[in-house]
Amino acid sequence: MKHDWKPGTMIYPLPAVMISCGSAPEEQNIFTVSWVGTINTNPPMCYISVRPERHSYDIIKRNKEFVINLTTEDLARATDWCGVRSGKDYNKFEEMKLTAGKATVVKAPVIAESPLSIECIVKDIIALGSHDMFIADVVNVQAEDRFLHPETGRFDLQSSKLLAYAHGHYYGLGKEIGKFGWSVQKNQKKKKKQQR
Repeated sequence: MKHDWKPGTMIYPLPAVMISCGSAPEEQNIFTVSWVGTINTNPPMCYISVRPERHSYDIIKRNKEFVINLTTEDLARATDWCGVRSGKDYNKFEEMKLTAGKATVVKAPVIAESPLSIECIVKDIIALGSHDMFIADVVNVQAEDRFLHPETGRFDLQSSKLLAYAHGHYYGLGKEIGKFGWSVQKNQKKKKKQQR
């Protein structure tokens, strides 16, 4: 039996990412976002939704760029701290001992400790109500060397122990139970056995 609740945002789990922004060192900031996602493949596009009262909102609106930094279990405390403290009051890079690395395309910094940093240029801003959605083109991706397979060059993101967010709590992703297309592959194997 299911119960009816009032409409709400209950799509979980979500990524817990740290957004870095600011074109000059004196305005650089980090804040945590879970309203984030992919919206197009070609060209590659993504979005973040941000409350207008957040400190970083005006920085992103002015500079029209930001970096999505994926987070890991090792970055869990910094991820939470950067989400509950304001950049008006703290230098979050210094407080969390994170490194403001150089992005390749945008002026906003990457977080060097993140396994993957996605550089974004804002294409549109849509006012939705409590949040404004920043729709952005992905202009570059920086991947941490230690997660690249030495022979194939394939990026093994799973081994970085990515962090997820669900209804007010942070979680590690847990064990893999399948890969894209595995349900079809299983059926194909059954069909082959039946045909023999």
